[in-house]
Amino acid sequence: MAGTPVTVIGMGLMGRALAAAFVAAGHPTTIWNRTPGKAQALVEAGASEAPTVDAAIAAAPLVVICVRDYDAVRELLAPAEAALSGRVLVNLTSGASDEARAMATWAAGLGAEYLDGAIMMTPPGIGAPDTAILYGGSPSLYETHEKTLSVLGGGTTLVSSDVGLPSLYDVALLGIMWSTFNGFMHAAALMDSEKIAATDFVPMATDWLKGVASFLTAYAPQIDAGSYAAEDATLETQVPPVRHLIHESRIRGIDATLAEYTEKLITEAVGRGHALDSYARIIDHFRAPSA
Repeated sequence: MAGTPVTVIGMGLMGRALAAAFVAAGHPTTIWNRTPGKAQALVEAGASEAPTVDAAIAAAPLVVICVRDYDAVRELLAPAEAALSGRVLVNLTSGASDEARAMATWAAGLGAEYLDGAIMMTPPGIGAPDTAILYGGSPSLYETHEKTLSVLGGGTTLVSSDVGLPSLYDVALLGIMWSTFNGFMHAAALMDSEKIAATDFVPMATDWLKGVASFLTAYAPQIDAGSYAAEDATLETQVPPVRHLIHESRIRGIDATLAEYTEKLITEAVGRGHALDSYARIIDHFRAPSA
């Protein structure tokens, strides 16, 4: 598949990074953006800028789109629906699982094959060996284009034949990211109240996160088995420390909302009779009622 022609639609920061990776790998690359002239550097590097979205789609069998949202995908491609017949549409736009499934149905109705992907990296990391891009769709279709798509990131992988699952993985992993960010910001604020620089604190924080990851490895089998015997610390033993965190935050004038929410989760579980269970028992709070 080396040298497979590719079209990239959408020349935002991510779209330009995707197109640059294809150009660098030797793929004839056509680009198109609703507002022309945003990717002159790509043209100078060897990409071809199509005058219309129809022309862009006609230029390559593999069409990659990465824009603001799924509504924008439909809006941009609507004038060129006929041109999509016989093409492979790879949608790397962020969205939700139901949107991805609806998009796959729409593409199939136009005679196009479809892969949906979630990029787990910012634009500067596109093309790096450890950059993960998660795909959903037909395994045979993915296999056909895997080598071409892998130039975008060495961690390219098919997670499911269900086109909706990459979006699910995406938002789940982002949830972990934001929770971690918020926890660090709260911790850094505590340190700052004693004039301890965040740069001095971060080595200890990152080492601590490695230990925290080991707890996740232990909790995952408990969640899958529905058995939450505490092998590290029971829920009841975690109530005093979280209350210390709340108290420490309050006396320093620091928002304690995150810690208060954690206390609520723990005390509610204890109140339901799970005092001797591990922290994995908290999954009950987040599960859908039918789970």
